[in-house]
Amino acid sequence: MKKLSLLSLTVAAATGAMVVSASAADMAARPYTKAPPPAVATVYDWSGFYIGGNAGYGTTRNCWNFVSFAGAPFTADQGCHDSDGIVAGGQVGYRWQSNAFVFGLEAQGNWADLDGSRVSSPAFVVAPGDLTINSRLRAFGLFTGQVGYAWNNVLLYVKGGAAVVDNRYFHTFTAGNALINSTDDTRWGGTVGVGMEFGFAPNWSFGVEYNHIFLERDTLAFAAAPAGVATTNSIGQDVDLVTARINYRFGGPAAMRY
Repeated sequence: MKKLSLLSLTVAAATGAMVVSASAADMAARPYTKAPPPAVATVYDWSGFYIGGNAGYGTTRNCWNFVSFAGAPFTADQGCHDSDGIVAGGQVGYRWQSNAFVFGLEAQGNWADLDGSRVSSPAFVVAPGDLTINSRLRAFGLFTGQVGYAWNNVLLYVKGGAAVVDNRYFHTFTAGNALINSTDDTRWGGTVGVGMEFGFAPNWSFGVEYNHIFLERDTLAFAAAPAGVATTNSIGQDVDLVTARINYRFGGPAAMRY
């Protein structure tokens, strides 16, 4: 009897083990999940040739002094005045990037209409009225190098180099605004500036920029207009400019790195 019970228990255990093994075999195999690819970071690339346009506001400070009047030596301070107005033009350049540092060269040319005047001080009578000095900046060009630092698609830079401006100066009678003489003047100087640019698409960027132009004082001969008088004047000048810019960069899109 004891042998029969032991045999029964042995058979039952074996049967249970077979059932468990069969159930485990019937279970579906665990699916294999592939590891996700490593994250890819997009880095904006500032390198390459670019071309663009700009527009904004400018002001120029003009300080006049008489050197001669009607052919005779005559020294007098005529005073200073500001000429201001709008500017618009374009730029072309090249940048190359090393890590976060960006270096560049750029040429910019602008049409301008910076116009201003004042009564010559101290005033003196030149019939039929006192004399007014008039200054008009008509165009300028900038030829600069750049050094900047980029936070991905945001670039902050400083610039400096050479500048050239085109002016027209003239005297008029305060009463009646009659022209008595005039001269054109193209002069070279230096420029420094600072700007910030934002890359809003792989090849497009928008920015704002400030530039100051330093110009040496120049002595100019004014040719007499009909019923006018010839003079020689020494004129000092500097220029301040604020512009908004948009650039298109030639080349590939933003760089990719792991």
